Amino acid sequence: MPILILILTAVGGAIWFWIRSNPREAIDVAADAATTLRNAPRRLAFRKQTTAHPVEGIDDPRIAICAIGQAFIELDTLPTSEQRQQLHDTVVSTLRCAPQEAEEMEILGRWLMTQCNGAESAVPRLARRLYKIDGSASYPTVQDVLAKLVQGELSSKQVSAIEDIKSALRV
Repeated sequence: MPILILILTAVGGAIWFWIRSNPREAIDVAADAATTLRNAPRRLAFRKQTTAHPVEGIDDPRIAICAIGQAFIELDTLPTSEQRQQLHDTVVSTLRCAPQEAEEMEILGRWLMTQCNGAESAVPRLARRLYKIDGSASYPTVQDVLAKLVQGELSSKQVSAIEDIKSALRV
């Protein structure tokens, strides 16, 4: 027991000395630890089902809708910064979420899209998952998000994606 107290005292002293000599770095480390703890439940949700595809771990329809929007703008070419900003603004306004939350959903949506091996295969898979979560009730929201993202005419891939979404959501 005295050895354990000695070790804990030495570790505590080392931490105290480090905080006193590098307060800015200590604050950054504490902020990083808080961010890691805040994001842990989302990461754990994907670890629960080890044999399932990551899309099957989605339980929030807003994440699925954001991921569909992300895949929709990447169907033809890589999106421009204006298209990404437009997606961000659309997600914030249509899904009624904070800008930071929208940014997290966009990053998660981009990752989910890469897990589906591209935008073309991601749209139907995400739409099927959205149907399992929310049924056909979320189709108007998806329609609003996609309508705000369309610039000019729809490409053939985008038309096909909309048909896939309608089919998956049984509209």
